[in-house]
Amino acid sequence: MNGVTDRMDINQLLLQMREIRGQIQTPSVRPEEIANAVGAGSGASATGQSERTGFADMLKSAVNSVNETQQKSSELQRAFEMGDPQVDITQVMIQMQKASVSFEAMNQVRNRLVTAYQDIMNMPI
Repeated sequence: MNGVTDRMDINQLLLQMREIRGQIQTPSVRPEEIANAVGAGSGASATGQSERTGFADMLKSAVNSVNETQQKSSELQRAFEMGDPQVDITQVMIQMQKASVSFEAMNQVRNRLVTAYQDIMNMPI
């Protein structure tokens, strides 16, 4: 085990967490941007402005990212269990934590989306 590489892995994890936090704390979105994103299934705006990513595309990308993280975690676990000398237990544990945190974050997003949908559906017409 090398303390320097362990710190680099932790620093990379912290950097990724800061990036995610920065993406979450973006300024509020204007209602017309939401309408354009929802109305244009392919992500293109209705007025022909610059190409934008739709909500469905963003959600699909996030789910794929969580899936990749979990698959990488499983591969490292399997390699460690098989005795691969290139795989260190710290790498396995860090990747497992990344997979766990990303899954929990996705679960929280899903819960908030369900709550928002229920709130909208319960609004009087």
